[in-house]
Amino acid sequence: MDPVTLTFYAIVCGALGVIAPGLGSLATRLIVGGAVGIVAAALLPIIRSQIGV
Repeated sequence: MDPVTLTFYAIVCGALGVIAPGLGSLATRLIVGGAVGIVAAALLPIIRSQIGV
C-alpha cells in the first residue's frame, strides 16, 4: 500500500473512531462505518488526481 492511500485511510478511520461511540447502537455504527468506507473509496481516486499522485 502506498503512503497516500495509507495516510488517507488512517485519517478516515481515525475520524470515524473518534465519533463512533457517540453514534449509538451497533447497527447504526455499522451502517455509518459502511457508508464512510464507500465514500472514502470513491473519493480517493479524485483526491489522488488533485494532488498529482
